[in-house]
Amino acid sequence: MAGISMVLFSCTDDKPKVNYAAPSAPKVMDPFRYHKMLEVSPGQFFDVMSWGRGSTQTGSLLILHSDSAAKKFTTTTGDLEGAIVDVFNADMDIDGNPELLISAKAKDTIDYTRIYAYEFNDNSVNKLDFPKLNTTQKKGYRGSDNFYMKEGKLIREFPIYTGNTDTAKATGAKRVLEYNLRSNSLTVKDLSADTLKKANTPVKTEEAAVKKTEKKKTETKSSTKRSSKKKKETPKKKKRRRR
Repeated sequence: MAGISMVLFSCTDDKPKVNYAAPSAPKVMDPFRYHKMLEVSPGQFFDVMSWGRGSTQTGSLLILHSDSAAKKFTTTTGDLEGAIVDVFNADMDIDGNPELLISAKAKDTIDYTRIYAYEFNDNSVNKLDFPKLNTTQKKGYRGSDNFYMKEGKLIREFPIYTGNTDTAKATGAKRVLEYNLRSNSLTVKDLSADTLKKANTPVKTEEAAVKKTEKKKTETKSSTKRSSKKKKETPKKKKRRRR
């Protein structure tokens, strides 16, 4: 028995060890550069791809919608600036129709990110205009955007600089914007601390300005009344009659 056990042990020990590696993602073949599949609901699949030859900064995006239950298949295409880095699936207006938010990084004098937004309703699609930064939001912008989903809303963060030129320095603060969907239009709300502070300041300033104006008017009226009263109280000089 001891001999048999030793033979079995030696046979088991001589077996080569096999390392099981995780399956690698399928390689995207030219002219395609990016591919991500999203199943937004049972039977509803979206394959988001980018493609093009000869340039990495421009190209085209391709969205393939497969409705396996209804056996319907639709295609959406569009121009693309930059390289797709991620695709977010959302329902920001909670109407049951999914939105695809495609994030693409590009570069000119700075690194920046563009969002291509689409809302799907059955087999129809609505391209959504992504809001541009206004003057206040753009102040100190030097790119380096970071987009992510939080509580059903799209959040955008980027560092704030002392200016918009190459010599601008990072302040250490960041701007935080929240995007939502209402009435088929994307809205934006600034959650940045400096913006909220400025938003509260004009109210106080406006109230102070109104009070100051009213006080000035009151003082002017009082001054006018005093001047008028003084004129009435001043005796008129009698004219001398010529003999």
